[in-house]
Amino acid sequence: MSVKLYAITCGWLTMPLGALLRGEKGRLKVPVPVFLIDHPRGKVLFDSGINPAALTGGDNYLGANAKFMTLHVEPADTVSAQLARIDIDPGDIDYLVNSHLHFDHCGGNQLVSDAPILIQEPELASARESDPEQPTGYLAEDFETGQDFKLLRGEHDLFDDGSVVCLPTYGHTAGHQSLKLRLGTGSEVILAGDACYLRRTLEEMHLPFVAADTNAMLDSLKKLKALQARGARIFYGHDPDFWANMPMAPQAIG
Repeated sequence: MSVKLYAITCGWLTMPLGALLRGEKGRLKVPVPVFLIDHPRGKVLFDSGINPAALTGGDNYLGANAKFMTLHVEPADTVSAQLARIDIDPGDIDYLVNSHLHFDHCGGNQLVSDAPILIQEPELASARESDPEQPTGYLAEDFETGQDFKLLRGEHDLFDDGSVVCLPTYGHTAGHQSLKLRLGTGSEVILAGDACYLRRTLEEMHLPFVAADTNAMLDSLKKLKALQARGARIFYGHDPDFWANMPMAPQAIG
């Protein structure tokens, strides 16, 4: 079995550092990561980046969220354009796993329209119950695309071989999930998503300004720390320093 992992960048965001690390001052420009997992039995996309509507809609697209963050996106940053750089058509994607349904993680879902979306059940419920007038990070146009949802509650082994496992890491949102991978090299990787924004988040157990459930988020960080102690590599959700050293597609991550 040879499972390969590829990293692509689907734009950048500038936001208050305190939103990522409670109490910190200043602003930070962070990447919007998306990952392609190439398994012998199918291609999996983990998150899908920012909605192409942001290219022309700007603050109108972001709505209330525009008060706190600035998008840096170009046509080449859409998930379809990034996949094309590695000769992958969106129609080649067999499964789309969303860590959660905030706009910078599911905005490109519509561009991968043939793939079913694997999402934790409480996450979809929370997104649908959110107030569109508040800066919650949820934008209905991003996730109400008419695609099929495969609702999960708990761990889910996608190929029944332990190589691609949806891992509940609730707390950042009501139903956030990370992705645990066993690559063809034998190494274990955890795509943490927003369960762990930055390396500092995990090293200092430093929570962000807002979390749906702070106790659950701390428990999720402890779970990630335990996996790290056993040898897993943690891929932080929005860490620009970590991302600067990430091998980018078409180079596979070993």
